[in-house]
Amino acid sequence: MNTKSWLVLIVSLPTHNASGRMRIWRGLKAMGCVALRDGVYLLPNRPDFRLALQRYSEEVLAGGGSAHILLTDSEDEIQQAAFEALFDRSADYEILLASIEQFDHAQQDAGKLQKQLNRLRKDFEALANLDFFPSAAQTQTASALAELADTLYDRLCPDEPRTVLRPIPLLNRDDYQGRIWATRHRPKIDRLASAWLIRRFIDTKPHLLWLADIGDCPADALGFDFDGAAFTHIDAKVTFEVLQTSFGLTQDPALNKIGNIVHYLDVGGIAVAEAAGLETLLAGMRQNWNDDDRLLAEAEKIFDAFHQAFSGTNA
Repeated sequence: MNTKSWLVLIVSLPTHNASGRMRIWRGLKAMGCVALRDGVYLLPNRPDFRLALQRYSEEVLAGGGSAHILLTDSEDEIQQAAFEALFDRSADYEILLASIEQFDHAQQDAGKLQKQLNRLRKDFEALANLDFFPSAAQTQTASALAELADTLYDRLCPDEPRTVLRPIPLLNRDDYQGRIWATRHRPKIDRLASAWLIRRFIDTKPHLLWLADIGDCPADALGFDFDGAAFTHIDAKVTFEVLQTSFGLTQDPALNKIGNIVHYLDVGGIAVAEAAGLETLLAGMRQNWNDDDRLLAEAEKIFDAFHQAFSGTNA
């Protein structure tokens, strides 16, 4: 963005076209335009803004009005600072920050808590998208939102692993045969899929341990999907994807597709069509089988079927 170059839109619509005037006004406001006066709007000079203003100009002309787009530079630093100040979103951040600080922590419904947090995140993202000249207000609000998210994560998912940032080295599968693999008991999607991946593609003779307390993990065991484990969430990858990357299994498109499903069900992101069905199946299995070995054995049938279907191979 050339911050010293500005777009000015000058529009006029017939007074009888009230609906058109309102539609144009709402659209320009949603873009983050500043009204210098009635019918005169200012935006930083950006190619996407130029195209958007052109579309609104065409709509104005089609409605019987007039429209002009001007390109101008700031006369000096004083005018530049004055223009930038028109886009100051500090007051909006102040309102959002108050909502974050007043968050209802007493709410017991996990779904409602998550919904409230998602709403605040969307509000922040929408505001940040219109914050063309970010200030300390954005940083302060982002920090408060991240702190709230961490607090809720600790409360809603006390046993789930936290993401860490570190390189993922390529490992030799020959060095990981006949090993003890340990994870938290009552496994959900990432642990079940990771256990299946280990048994089918990594260790031909694994011994799996289900831990009621991760503090009981044996020193010679390879932990997965808990904080401090040998294999856990790294950067944007869930444990299944980390295992894939660690053992050179990312060249298998079918495994990648399963990884996308696991990722979505575990931490969200891009939806995958098959995810809802798998989630329902695994939820039913968890209700039917309290024994984790039996649960895994049944879940493996589903993962095997998914892998075969995604591979396009015959039984």
